[in-house]
Amino acid sequence: MYAIVDVETTGGKYEEEGITEIAIYQYDGNRITDQFISLINPERPIQPFVANLTGINEKMLRNAPKFYEVAKRIVEITTNCVLVAHNASFDYRMLRTEFDRLGFDFDRETLCTVELSKKLLPDIESYKLGRLVRSLGIPLSDRHRAAGDARATVELLKLLLNKDGEKEIVIKQIKSIASQKKPKHLLQLIEKTPSKLGVYYLHNQKGDIIYIGKSNNMRKRVSQHFGGKGRKALKIQIETISISTDETGSELLALLKELDEIRLHKPKHNKMFKNQMVRFGLASGVSQEGYRFFRLEHLHEEGVYVTTFKNLNSARKLLFHYAKKFDLCLKYLSMDKKEGPCIHYSEQNCKGACVGKETTEQYNLKAEKMIEHLGFPYKNMVIVDKGRTPEEQSVVLIEDGKVAGFGYVRLNHQITHLDVLKNLIYPLPDSREVRYLIQGHLRKNKTTRIINLS
Repeated sequence: MYAIVDVETTGGKYEEEGITEIAIYQYDGNRITDQFISLINPERPIQPFVANLTGINEKMLRNAPKFYEVAKRIVEITTNCVLVAHNASFDYRMLRTEFDRLGFDFDRETLCTVELSKKLLPDIESYKLGRLVRSLGIPLSDRHRAAGDARATVELLKLLLNKDGEKEIVIKQIKSIASQKKPKHLLQLIEKTPSKLGVYYLHNQKGDIIYIGKSNNMRKRVSQHFGGKGRKALKIQIETISISTDETGSELLALLKELDEIRLHKPKHNKMFKNQMVRFGLASGVSQEGYRFFRLEHLHEEGVYVTTFKNLNSARKLLFHYAKKFDLCLKYLSMDKKEGPCIHYSEQNCKGACVGKETTEQYNLKAEKMIEHLGFPYKNMVIVDKGRTPEEQSVVLIEDGKVAGFGYVRLNHQITHLDVLKNLIYPLPDSREVRYLIQGHLRKNKTTRIINLS
């Protein structure tokens, strides 16, 4: 759990400033769960340059609550949370100073989005909040007011959590929580898991990820793990101390995130990283007669394939479907090896390429159409799908026929401006497995929007 905070102050000498406004958004990694926003009477003068910058003046604060009147609420909303701020050392110091004046020791784990941005977004021109969020296309209203700056920091944290493939942010948080409090039983963990589409991570006492999974209903799937009686399920139940989740909104992003993070973390209870997801490829060539032919074969590193498949059954099923869809010959799909015309010729689903009755030009045009359907429709494109909220969209970027990454956008210009989009996405190594997931998703989901960037 995170508490994203921003404070405005009076300015003045070090340790003599006071807080004039505070905004705190409690965020569980998927959504805002609580918030507190208030002006505060600092009981000391405001520096003129600060008043001009923030628009907060002493008249506005005359009837505002004093810090001791809101202190209890601040403690409540930040308990068991990591305190997050843009330049966290300043906001945390101001809160500790105010609590010290009350004789209360305010102690919280902190996370600085300036430091995180420098690590995860190394090519940004400026890391000042205003310039940073503008360069990322994140809306920012009421600049230099606590609520506006804190809300922008929430959106920035969402982006950084998505970019943090190594899960350093979450693991640091889990370690902190595990050292303070161990869940009493697994039911508590199930109750805290959202019934949403996304990726879930099971952590041990050290914060290490021991299992990664994807589900349309994460709570239901986690409940199945904790209710299982097999050897693997029992090991997971014994070792799991905490759960973190990433709601994705999009099934495609859930699939890609699960695959990539299993590759990165190699959790001890995941078998996917030990075995290849795709084992067969569809190779292509031209026969002596000039007809385009296709052949299923076991994958090898040097092979060039139209598409890949998990197993032979799924491959043959799809090829039979496209043979009928495009009137293709089963012989040139390597699906009929007997002498004479193929089975589809007698059923009038083949125009006679197998017996030389269809010209190579006509046949090869249909074969090329199948290739287009099996691969990416455009060399440079953006796949747009559902986001985590109604205002958001998920995106997958394809460049030069290769997968570049995925992320989330809120505004159309974030998609059409490639330099902005590249800063928003989490880079994803291109691989046969990644292309297999995306191409399979595109074949099944006709409603997914594709933007041609070529």
